Amino acid sequence: MTIRAVHHLNCGTMCPLGGFLLGQRGLGRGRLVAHCVLVETERDGLILIDTGFGTRDVARQTPIPRAFRAMVGPTFEPGETAIAQIEGLGLDPRGVRHIVVTHLDLDHAGGIADFPTARVHLHAREHAAAMARSRRMERQRYLPAHWAHGPTWEVYSEDGDTWRGLPTVRRLRGIDADIALLPMHGHTRGHSAVVVRTGERWLVHAGDAYFHRSSVEGAGSVPFGLAAFERMVQIDGPRRRASAAALRQLRERYDDIDLFCAHDPDEFEAICAS
Repeated sequence: MTIRAVHHLNCGTMCPLGGFLLGQRGLGRGRLVAHCVLVETERDGLILIDTGFGTRDVARQTPIPRAFRAMVGPTFEPGETAIAQIEGLGLDPRGVRHIVVTHLDLDHAGGIADFPTARVHLHAREHAAAMARSRRMERQRYLPAHWAHGPTWEVYSEDGDTWRGLPTVRRLRGIDADIALLPMHGHTRGHSAVVVRTGERWLVHAGDAYFHRSSVEGAGSVPFGLAAFERMVQIDGPRRRASAAALRQLRERYDDIDLFCAHDPDEFEAICAS
């Protein structure tokens, strides 16, 4: 076992208009988080899973689309960047040797540039989509400024490994800790969940495979605003729905899984309190 500690970080509060559309109280702005995970290891240094917004985003030095800012309402708090929170934990940000991303959307990859020597691990389809930016939506969601420093990319495709019956990539290059990519395509072309073994339990960071806990709890319905947003930003609707269904089945079948998505504030607060 090479994992010493796991820290859950909110690397980007967002306040969309119409909190009631997100299933939250009040008619004003709602609240979403950018749930990232920092893993302290014995052999691999620090491993960051998703990065949220970075320091250059906060300083307005990257071309965040105006429509995104208006719709999502990011607060761009300097203290919420991953690098600031790592320093706040008394750790050296230069110790971040690996970044594993669920996907490269601007609210998940903005902090990559704050760790210029880190290797960035992701699905090959996601890397190809972000480099090509062939669709209008992809030109909005992927910002080359976030990786203009030229990181070392480590890209993967399914290679026959499985986890709980699902195709996965179990061995990430240069990482000894038990961390895997679990392809969950649909939100983007190469979107993946990230699985981390922590002792007797597994963390499953589902990224944007779903946006609200009711998608996997099997009770209630996804709030109207989030359901509409899921459809608006998906690349492949049937695959996105299949991914959410697979995660729901995982949660139902196994009691050693802590499953969470990237933006649900209640999930974030619950796992921080556990």
